[in-house]
Amino acid sequence: MKDESCSDRVPVDDDDLAEEYNVDYDKVRPNRFAPGVSEGSLVVILDPDIARVFKTQAEVKSALRGLIAEMERPGDQGA
Repeated sequence: MKDESCSDRVPVDDDDLAEEYNVDYDKVRPNRFAPGVSEGSLVVILDPDIARVFKTQAEVKSALRGLIAEMERPGDQGA
């Protein structure tokens, strides 16, 4: 990215938005990822180094549940 001073930037015209847009709903496609996401779920993108270790969502869930179980164990917390 090249260095630009503030004076070199082109001013943004905030008035270029239309009052209303017409959407052709016949051409709209459903989100292909939405059916697999349950209410209250969280979708996370794994960094490549982590994704090389965990190949399936079941492996990720198992590891996280094991970590949660360790965190919740009473009496194992350091002083």
